[in-house]
Amino acid sequence: MPPPLAPNGITQTSMAEPVRPKVGVGVLVTSHQHPGCVVVGKRKGAAGSGTYALPGGHLEFGEEWADCATREVLEETGLKLKNIRFATVVNGIKLSENYHYITIFMQAEVDSSYREEPVNLEPDKCEGWEWFAWDKFPDHDQLFRPLQCCREEGYNPFHTNNR
Repeated sequence: MPPPLAPNGITQTSMAEPVRPKVGVGVLVTSHQHPGCVVVGKRKGAAGSGTYALPGGHLEFGEEWADCATREVLEETGLKLKNIRFATVVNGIKLSENYHYITIFMQAEVDSSYREEPVNLEPDKCEGWEWFAWDKFPDHDQLFRPLQCCREEGYNPFHTNNR
């Protein structure tokens, strides 16, 4: 007998646990040293490999969004953050890759009293971090799905009149 299917046709791993979206946190890291830019890296070895993404990761059980943003950015880039705040949330779906995440985007500034430039601390997961101008981003099809959704919805970390 074949494995059960979720309502959207995706194969479930067991009858007891239906396929459900996961929760991720992406961080729009800005800096006064790089006006109009955010930290972006090219993903390796996971969903969205070869696409550009923000620092971030999975929200842990019992973890606050800002704490997740702080932890993930420090683990991945070595940057400490200040002025952490909610930015937007997206529902990123790519059924061809069995991918469905609710991604909470947080926005924060680099705490330049510690370090100003990102370092690639997870080279098995990212090719490297760099500052990208928000208005000169890579093409849409080169972006990781949550970042595509964020831009499709018109969010701009440098405008105060978002939604």
